[in-house]
Amino acid sequence: MNIQLTLAARYLFGRKLRTVLTTLAVVFGVLVIFAMNTVLPAMVEAFQSNLLAASGQVDVTITHQSGEAFAASTLNRVKAVEGVRAAAGSLSRTVNLPRGWFSRSANISAISLVGLEPRSAQTVRNYSTLRGQGRFLRTSDTLAAVITTSLAEQIGLTVGDEFNLPTPQGVVGLTIVGLRPARTLPGNEEVLITLFEAQKLLDLPKRINTIEANFDTTDPARREAIQTALEAQLGPNYEFGGLGSGAELLASIRIGQAGFNLFGFLALFMGGFIIFNTFRTVVAERRRDIGMLRALGASRPTILGLILTEGLLQGGLGTALGMALGYLMAAGLLVMMTPILEQFIHLQIGAPIVSPALVAMTITLGVGVTLLAGLLPALDASRVTPLEALRPATAEVVQRAIGVGAVLGAVLIVLAAIALVLGNTGLVAAGGLSFLLGLVLVAPALVKPIATAFGALVALAFARQGTGTLAQGNLTRQPSRAAVTASATMIGLAIIVAVGGLTTSLAGNFLGILRKSLGSDYLLLPPSIGVWQSNVGAKQDLADQLRQVRGVGAVSTMRYAGSTLNGQAVSLLGIDPATYPQVAGLNFQAGDPDTAYAALSEGRALIANGPFAAAVGLQVGDLVTLSTPQGQRPYRVVAIAGDYLNAKIMTAYLSQASLREDFRKTEDIFIQVNLAPGADPAAVEPALKKIAARYPQFSLVSGRAYYEENKRLFDAAFAVYYALFFVLTMPSLIAILNTLAIGVIERTREIGMLRAIGAAQKQVRRMILAEALLLAATGTAFGLLAGLYLGYVMVSALGSGGYPVTYSFPLAGLLAAIAVGLLFGVIAAIIPARQATRMEIVKALRYE
Repeated sequence: MNIQLTLAARYLFGRKLRTVLTTLAVVFGVLVIFAMNTVLPAMVEAFQSNLLAASGQVDVTITHQSGEAFAASTLNRVKAVEGVRAAAGSLSRTVNLPRGWFSRSANISAISLVGLEPRSAQTVRNYSTLRGQGRFLRTSDTLAAVITTSLAEQIGLTVGDEFNLPTPQGVVGLTIVGLRPARTLPGNEEVLITLFEAQKLLDLPKRINTIEANFDTTDPARREAIQTALEAQLGPNYEFGGLGSGAELLASIRIGQAGFNLFGFLALFMGGFIIFNTFRTVVAERRRDIGMLRALGASRPTILGLILTEGLLQGGLGTALGMALGYLMAAGLLVMMTPILEQFIHLQIGAPIVSPALVAMTITLGVGVTLLAGLLPALDASRVTPLEALRPATAEVVQRAIGVGAVLGAVLIVLAAIALVLGNTGLVAAGGLSFLLGLVLVAPALVKPIATAFGALVALAFARQGTGTLAQGNLTRQPSRAAVTASATMIGLAIIVAVGGLTTSLAGNFLGILRKSLGSDYLLLPPSIGVWQSNVGAKQDLADQLRQVRGVGAVSTMRYAGSTLNGQAVSLLGIDPATYPQVAGLNFQAGDPDTAYAALSEGRALIANGPFAAAVGLQVGDLVTLSTPQGQRPYRVVAIAGDYLNAKIMTAYLSQASLREDFRKTEDIFIQVNLAPGADPAAVEPALKKIAARYPQFSLVSGRAYYEENKRLFDAAFAVYYALFFVLTMPSLIAILNTLAIGVIERTREIGMLRAIGAAQKQVRRMILAEALLLAATGTAFGLLAGLYLGYVMVSALGSGGYPVTYSFPLAGLLAAIAVGLLFGVIAAIIPARQATRMEIVKALRYE
């Protein structure tokens, strides 16, 4: 093993450029996978900590499965369980605040409004106030609050001062009666008021949403028995432990993680091609060396171990560098994301989280891909006999016959085309892999005809005086190596084309849905769009006032409630079936709009959006049972449709009457306004602004301005994606550079002969550049075909996941891929061309 390690290290050190290029291929893939999987746990931990911070140090926290408020009488059932020493109910609500609500200097975007019964609350948790800083709440208090010293310092207030909060009743002034110690747990600052006052302000009379309880024993078995008794007493509709999580945010994070992991695996896959190509060349280049080792007594396992040791060294180094750079990338991403997340969803994120499982997975992938890519060349090297290796090498003859691999590749391409014609999503997805493998297998047979076709263009453009012909011959001399390099280029450029198709399709579809669902003249938006449960809305009075404005034609509102189905969280949005179609519209995938809206008015019916229908397997006419604070309630699916704001999360649309009956929710959290025909916006808008000013939790914006703002966000997001995917195509550049550098080394004597018979440096440089362009053009041709298919697969996958998107031809993606492919060819030729032109003729002719 020592001799294998020594020889491997010497060879790698002696071929520095090749070693660096091959190692970089591993670094890219490892970097993406490691970075994304350290960012996600940090975000999830911050999100859960933010929600769980309010639970404090109690034995058990009880919430309803739906996440909604439930009857306060449930607290009596908890207290009746033997072993429960103390229990208290509370009504808490995250209140998102408009920017600069308290003051421009106070960076507070949300607080937790907590209503509790002062006496019972202090039996389960310590709510002491600071000495000399007022008192705790009393049951008789009205519009009184206890806050933390940290919050008081930020807003510049103290005991006896008054501060305002937005509520469904409008803006309410609360008087500070006491200060508690500064908050030490992560999460929003708490504002404590009496339970009765919270129920009044939040329009939830006799309702609570959390029960905290302490047990009378520390014995583990006894404590488990008490919790079991509690679960039996309350039934399956209640959850025990922490507060309910925000499934919509976690779902979005995990979708993003899956996407980045996919591109990380593709980057590693490209790295595997580069490594495979390199080690094949290594075996051919060191044929005489291997023969000498075999003649001196080296066994086949020794040769196999030598090649694999080189792969292990490069894989280990690339994995280590990739993990280090991935951690730095994750830290940078979190630094950039923190201000945005604090502003929109009020999360503070810590450092990237590295788990032992992630480290093990990353090392396995990084080193494993390297060893696997080098295994076949290593086996070939171990089979070389001493006599065969020491025999003088003869010129390699290009195989003209079509091999078994090419036939198999053609069959796979045909099967992929059939899957595309059939249109089945599962078959199309399987066809994507079949199409890629088919192109890889058929590539060696296509290198010569493609090189010949492009060679004529290159020769016509600049590679005259025979340099184009030489470049074409160099490329077709080693069709397998050229095909492997082209395959790596193909995958990189296929990413650009596929993402181009995906983003073009998404932009067209989502902007169309945006215009349809948010196309009203004016919108009253809460601070957090989509994360509805943390927004404070308004009572029906606000909508009624808007309807009375002269020039207003139609006003429609949306209300929110949470529920679960089969353990999965579902967002429920209450709409008025009569007025909603007048100001907006859902994008229907199944069912008739008129029939669906009429069914909502008649009873317990719902319209499921695409993600909800796909996750649960719903069809029009199905019955589903939703968890509500009143118990399990059956609803009939009357259509499958969605809107822009809730496109990513499981959502169902109910009538506001059903939401009021089953969930006791009457709070409007989103309002849309249309002007009457012929109304003058300049005359109506001031009146709307005057009314909206009384409810500062809403922002009044025009529908046109909101559409344009979201369109700019789409454009900016897609620009970022293209930049990221351009980075992920860098292994393609490494592949071309690697192949060209290897080719120059192999042809050292040949280049020396050309120089000796009069070839100028300029001609040699042109030959290398022409070869690079031919190689890049071959990979680009494959990449365009693969990218078009993969883009269609991605769009089809979105449809099967509940996000129906119409495929749009990615002309911009095609042009970008062609430009990138040719640019990579030019860039990759720089170092090898310089290397070839600087050769000393005498040394080149003596090269072995």
